[in-house]
Amino acid sequence: QEEKKQLTLKVEELERKLESTSAQNIEFLQVIAKREESIHQCQLRLEEKSHECSSLARQLEMAIEDAKRQVEQARERAVSRERAAQSKMLDLETQLSRNKTELNQLHRSKEDAERRYESRLQDLRDRLEQSESTNRSMQNYVQFLKASYDNVF
Repeated sequence: QEEKKQLTLKVEELERKLESTSAQNIEFLQVIAKREESIHQCQLRLEEKSHECSSLARQLEMAIEDAKRQVEQARERAVSRERAAQSKMLDLETQLSRNKTELNQLHRSKEDAERRYESRLQDLRDRLEQSESTNRSMQNYVQFLKASYDNVF
């Protein structure tokens, strides 16, 4: 009976550990969900910046066409308007360059986040596998103890 009591205590302890491991797994899944949401938000921002860059590129093309028409209309007015268009073009190119730089940074940030996510996910998978392996070992040990107990009595 004493052995049975000890075995029962061990089984209860193993069940508590299993519950604890399950709770940890749930926490890890919540962390993963948060990371996925963060990645999703980064992707949305990346798409917004891509659309903004496309819009700025179209604006730049429109400004260039406008400058060309003005040059054809009047040579005297074209000089001053060409300067204004070139200034605007320079601003747009600077803005486009900044946006491209920011887009590249977002790409790198997204890739870094994905690498960290994949690393963390693999770590969690490894831990889960280890936890499951430990759980199986404990279950096998409990089965062994049960079988031994049955053989004794």
